[in-house]
Amino acid sequence: MNIHEYQAKEIFRSHGIPIPEGDIATTPEQAEALAKKYGGTVVVKAQVHAGGRGKAGGVKLARNPKEAREIAEKILALTIKDLLVKKVLVTPAADIATEAYVGVIIDRASKRATFMVSPAGGIDIEEVAAKTPEKLRKLAVDPRYGLQTYEAMELGFFLYDDVKQVRAAAKIMQQLYAAFVASGASLAEINPLVTTPDGKVLALDAKMVIDDNELDRKPELAALRDESAEAPSEVEARNASLTFIKLDGNVGCIVNGAGLAMATMDLVKYYGGEPANFLDIGGSSNPEKVVTALKIITEDPSVKAILFNIFGGITRTDDVANGIVTATKKTPLAVPIVIRLTGTNEEIAVKILEDNGFTALTDMDEAVQRAVELATAKEAA
Repeated sequence: MNIHEYQAKEIFRSHGIPIPEGDIATTPEQAEALAKKYGGTVVVKAQVHAGGRGKAGGVKLARNPKEAREIAEKILALTIKDLLVKKVLVTPAADIATEAYVGVIIDRASKRATFMVSPAGGIDIEEVAAKTPEKLRKLAVDPRYGLQTYEAMELGFFLYDDVKQVRAAAKIMQQLYAAFVASGASLAEINPLVTTPDGKVLALDAKMVIDDNELDRKPELAALRDESAEAPSEVEARNASLTFIKLDGNVGCIVNGAGLAMATMDLVKYYGGEPANFLDIGGSSNPEKVVTALKIITEDPSVKAILFNIFGGITRTDDVANGIVTATKKTPLAVPIVIRLTGTNEEIAVKILEDNGFTALTDMDEAVQRAVELATAKEAA
């Protein structure tokens, strides 16, 4: 679960991380009032679950309250990566001497929370890793002991030469790790972690992603979810107990089981296509889940062909077939569909589909190849 910057900052503050004050505005007038409250120059930042806010015009400096109102009005009219900006964070501007990056993420390879730090802050960490890997330092944390002081100091010395700043950064990293663990996060980062001309070390930004598995145990964190800031398709999928991730391709994939879904996407890439999504309907035999899955896929204009790949175990293929028939009767498809069904009640499923004008395949490679061909042809038409 993504949370907004201002929410992540509140969590960071509760663990002692030094962060400039700030508050939320939903109207230009509120932004103006906050700028008057803080005095001087302020930063107006769009609060939306999307990267690249600055490049999209969602982060601006305002030198006075009137300018803060004008900037907030423009930002609140923005749509960033298909998400409408509905609130902005107004915070006092800080004098910046240097910018660094500090983050902690779950590393699947080491199966540990892993710190990543870089003296090249204020830009995407992926860009730093790709272009200047020597400016990135990683440290896997032993969960038995947490981030030890000597480890934090080692990371701090990678960022700064001044011992006072090293100690300040080391303390912030230990506080960040505490916030990460206490929140059940999968990612927590500060970008940038800045030094000021008078030598202070401050966190000017905050980002957190909370592991969904933690939400039942931490209702106070679940309450931070802002569905209005999420893609409608992802909200609809979650409410229907579907696992859905939007991607950039043109082959819409509807699959049962995460492993099969990953294998399907790999095959789509292998045969020259690009998957438009990861969508796992799970082990349920509820035809309504299939109806919802098809609705989500067909609402994506980038999808040029739909691929069903069902290996029926707990999932009954006849229920999936009934779901396909029901969904396509409600909303006729504007793009071709390829269906591969095998497993529980396969013969019944094939008959249901054939009686309604569909063809069912049993070979996975054949189905994927066909879907890629159809998507490519539709794209070129």
